Amino acid sequence: MTTTPEPASDAIRLHHALAKIWDTKPGLGRLAAVNHTVLGRRFIIAAFTFFAIGGVLSMLIRIQLATADSAFLGPDIYNQVFTMHGTVMMFLFAIPMFEGFAIYLLPKLLGARDLAFPRLTAFGFYCYIFGGSILIVALLFGVAPDSGWFMYTPLSSSTYTPGINADVWLLGITFVEISAMSAAVEITVSILKLRAPGMSLTRMPIFAWYLLVVALMMLVGFPPMILASVLLELERAFDLPFFDPLRGGDSLLWQHLFWLFGHPEVYIIFLPAAGAVSTMLPVFAQTRLVGYGAIVVAAIAVGFLSFGLWVHHMFTVGIPHLALAFFSAASALVAIPTAVQIFAWLATLSQGRPRFDVPMLYLVGFFVVFVMGGLTGVMLAMVPFDWQAHDTHFVVAHLHYVLVGGFVFPMLAAAYYWLPHMTGKFPVHHLSVPAFWLIFVGFHITFFMMHLTGLRGMPRRVHTYPDGVGWEWLNFLSSVGGFIMTIGFALVVVDIILQVRFGKAHGRDPWKAGTLEWATATPPASYAFASLPEIDRRADGLEPAKIGPELAAGKGYLGFTRNGWMETLAVDMTTGKPDHIVLLPNSTFLPLYTAIATGAFVLCLLFKLYWISLVPLAGVVVLLLAWTVPCGFRKDHGRLPIGNGLDLPIHYEVDRPPSWWAMVFALVGNTTLYTSLLFGVLFLWLVAPGWPPPAIAEPGLVLPLAAVLLSTAATLLARRGIAAAQNSASALVPQVLATAAQLATCLILVFLMATAIPDPTSHAYLAASFVVLGYCALHAGLGVIFAGFGAWRQHAGYVSARRTLDLRIGKLWHDYTAVSVLAGVGLVLLLPLLIGFNIPSGDQP
Repeated sequence: MTTTPEPASDAIRLHHALAKIWDTKPGLGRLAAVNHTVLGRRFIIAAFTFFAIGGVLSMLIRIQLATADSAFLGPDIYNQVFTMHGTVMMFLFAIPMFEGFAIYLLPKLLGARDLAFPRLTAFGFYCYIFGGSILIVALLFGVAPDSGWFMYTPLSSSTYTPGINADVWLLGITFVEISAMSAAVEITVSILKLRAPGMSLTRMPIFAWYLLVVALMMLVGFPPMILASVLLELERAFDLPFFDPLRGGDSLLWQHLFWLFGHPEVYIIFLPAAGAVSTMLPVFAQTRLVGYGAIVVAAIAVGFLSFGLWVHHMFTVGIPHLALAFFSAASALVAIPTAVQIFAWLATLSQGRPRFDVPMLYLVGFFVVFVMGGLTGVMLAMVPFDWQAHDTHFVVAHLHYVLVGGFVFPMLAAAYYWLPHMTGKFPVHHLSVPAFWLIFVGFHITFFMMHLTGLRGMPRRVHTYPDGVGWEWLNFLSSVGGFIMTIGFALVVVDIILQVRFGKAHGRDPWKAGTLEWATATPPASYAFASLPEIDRRADGLEPAKIGPELAAGKGYLGFTRNGWMETLAVDMTTGKPDHIVLLPNSTFLPLYTAIATGAFVLCLLFKLYWISLVPLAGVVVLLLAWTVPCGFRKDHGRLPIGNGLDLPIHYEVDRPPSWWAMVFALVGNTTLYTSLLFGVLFLWLVAPGWPPPAIAEPGLVLPLAAVLLSTAATLLARRGIAAAQNSASALVPQVLATAAQLATCLILVFLMATAIPDPTSHAYLAASFVVLGYCALHAGLGVIFAGFGAWRQHAGYVSARRTLDLRIGKLWHDYTAVSVLAGVGLVLLLPLLIGFNIPSGDQP
């Protein structure tokens, strides 16, 4: 194996050499694709497909509500249709659509060849497809979820929804959330580490800033939803009473966990669209973006404030007045950073000379619709008004003005803006303009009328209404507007197909933009850049038409091939200084196989085949371990040339490569889930009826303390193993001992679950203790795998004084496990004392 570059005598040979390494194989090889360009397109196409399905469901709803006392859909089918409409639009369209744009664009915007973890992207895509397919197939067979896209308890509990309808939602959405969490880790690490040399944080394109904020929000916002789904599925499957008030549970716990996710999700959907607006608007205004720094701060502020607004959706459940005042003020406060962004956009328009191409039409539509939605949002933030309008069509109208205005209009603008990049063809605008006006006018006819029906008292989530109450003509107009809007969307699809088929070929940068993605070929090559640029200014004021040919000629970094490696560069997070070479994995079927095994596990749970589910679960573990086989080296390489006179080490030989940071951010999401679980336990203790419980578990002190000590010993042994490897001593013995310590921890915790908590179905206190200990046992069990894997890598020669990455990643997991075991066991031991101070529910304010 050589470590010197393979020379390319000319640019053509360089491109052929890169294509041979990076291209996806034809035929069935397409299923093994891990390339971000391919997967980004697939995400976008799949999201558009689910959007079409959600649109058809919305039309069924509008047909049903067009007239009073309609018999078009019965109540059972209607409940499934409106539940699936919201579920598809929120979980299968909006989030995956922005993921698709991010996956496709980010490496090109940042000057990299791919994302940090291509196989993780592929795995996330297949999880998204399989999870979404479970939901759609359930709808076709008449067993789709029917409790609303928010799945409020107790309606979604087994008492009121005894079939598998709710299980389809809980398991299918959790399956899809694997994709979202994968994308969050991928996007965060890629933005922070995989940028062009010289691209400091202050030089990043504005779109990357928005996507970084959103990815961090996903890491913190999605775990409460995942936890809520798991707890409700445990209640439905094993009768653990987290939401049953007769046994110490509380249905409000679901609402708190759901809206801890649900309200930030609105901004998770909006912020990527706002990033696209901030990217496109200066291009069509023909000037630089005004207030770059202010917009970055505003985006961060929106992300931060969004996590303090979840009770905004719970004003009518009996919240104390002081809390109502706080959350009402916070709900109004978030309008300030949103307004900062809007005024910066308007200032950009006022300083430029706007040209009204088709993307600009949709941006104007965004301004109108989103501002109207924001105004009604401020109205709903006021508690007295919310009490009057809550659960009426007014809220439905507000939601659609915010989400359609804040996401769909910008995404349609983005589709027209970046489609020439994806296809290499510039559109011939014959249908684009009439399609826009049909969508814009149809939207207002549909949803403006819903404001009026809501103010007239029409509740949402009803399948019919009586004649003579003054809602008939408004609902009929809403339905007419819905069909007008649908015709507009159909024209958009036809227009895009015509562009792909008959559009005019063009060169680089047809819009005269200043961002780096337009420096690639159009359509782009699988490796994005033949060589990587060096950035010396803010990355929205570049000259792609000039930079592109230079990079294509191999005049940047890594303008060569070496050992058939897929190489890109990692930089210092803040300064953008080149840090190390990242070696990316080649195409593989492993993500597909792993997603199939994960899907089989989910289906076994759905059909109550719990013992059989252990087989695909074991398959998932084995397949994930198989991912590591081609990774790493059995010898040190030292510093290697990257071009322009610079030498850098490969990522296996540095302290904090992207994979190390991936574990850090994955543990951030894990911490949020665990914190939400502990919050749920304390919430039930403080608020739920039926406390104190009739029986209190006494686990003793010896075994819990032994579990804490063994878990702590495992992390100390992991650290000892790293120190031994760095001193050229054997790290094998500490890794074996760490494996044994984690295994003993897991067995002790499982024994405690079986003996100290004999009947977790009798009360939420026992169920919560059982799940907390189960969480700790699961992490100790995974710690066994990490420690054993480290021992195997050491034995196989993949670890040396320089190459300790495998051990250091394992150490992060052991550290987290030790802390989580200490917190979990401590809470289980402390709960009996807390229960002694429990406030009877009748004395609560």
